[in-house]
Amino acid sequence: MPIATPSDPNSSLTLGLSSVMDSAEASCDDNGTFCNLVTEVTGNKQAGLWAELLLGSPLKVLCIVLLGLLARYLIQKITARVAEGIASGRAGLGKLDDKAPTATAFLTASPILSARREQRAKTTASLVNSIATGAIASVMVLMIMQVFGLPIAPLLASAGILGVAFGFGSQSLVKDFLSGIFMIIEDQYGVGDIVDLGEASGTVETVGLRVTRLRDVEGTAWYIRNGEILRVGNRSQGWARAVLDIGVAYGENVEHAQQLILDEAERLQQDPEFSDLVLEDPEVWGVESVSADGVVVRLVVKTAPMEQWRIARELRVRIKKRFDAEGVHVAHSQNAVWLQNTGSANSRTTGESGPGAPSGPRSAPQGGRSTDGTGGDGTQGAEQP
Repeated sequence: MPIATPSDPNSSLTLGLSSVMDSAEASCDDNGTFCNLVTEVTGNKQAGLWAELLLGSPLKVLCIVLLGLLARYLIQKITARVAEGIASGRAGLGKLDDKAPTATAFLTASPILSARREQRAKTTASLVNSIATGAIASVMVLMIMQVFGLPIAPLLASAGILGVAFGFGSQSLVKDFLSGIFMIIEDQYGVGDIVDLGEASGTVETVGLRVTRLRDVEGTAWYIRNGEILRVGNRSQGWARAVLDIGVAYGENVEHAQQLILDEAERLQQDPEFSDLVLEDPEVWGVESVSADGVVVRLVVKTAPMEQWRIARELRVRIKKRFDAEGVHVAHSQNAVWLQNTGSANSRTTGESGPGAPSGPRSAPQGGRSTDGTGGDGTQGAEQP
């Protein structure tokens, strides 16, 4: 029988059969194997060897395949059960309570949020199933190779080297994929959310494992790699708050203006068109600031997600109409003008813009300064040559 050499076309096949025979012969030396059982029954070791080769190894491969399929089936059942719990809001991140306060009760009944939970659950389950299938298939291939006596150590070593090289060469790609996986699992944002990602802000159109696409208010599409997203500001998750800073003129009664603002906010809350969008009673937090033009009063209203802008626009219209009906003036710019003649007598006229401003010139004492030394808006006056 000629010795197989590397140049022989049948060398690879001969070496493969030789390794398989060696593996079968090694199995015959172990007690309790199929080869050992046939050898004891027939008294012929060669028959046991061929029985191991033709029946024992295929049975082992079949057992490995069946175990792999069983493991994959169990993992799919578990992930499907968990995904069903997440989609219904009974389990997972963002678990909802039907007996919670008003805001959370609104979220529980929201069809938009239910569809989003279902989408996130399906995406997470599909991702877990794909990873599990790949891992189980890899282990099955290695175990089958070992059954036929094929060396797997060089393959594992080569895979390790390729893995290290791939990791160094595509760190950013791996970072993008890992970030995308955790963003989907943690539900940091989803399709339809209005978010601020630092580099860009707008409405989320696509959430992928590598890239997220936004559409800003001007219609520009932004493609942002998930690995480059360092922070996420989600303006449409859970609940939102409409914050209105309303300027009131200095001459108005601040307490009266606050009561009018609160009355209009409460009327909007009782309006059937907006009652489902306002989650809690409106609040007037008081005077936010005192500027050169007037007093700023802050009103806050807790709203449903992505409804804060609609509520704020409606409140501005209602408050403006109420102020007009009650004769309350909003904050307005106040200016002082100094005029100095070249003659011996100096005079100054002051003018205030906006509602309630005095009309006509007003005389000033010699030197072009008022008696209190301030302009019409209460700020220190300045002389001009």
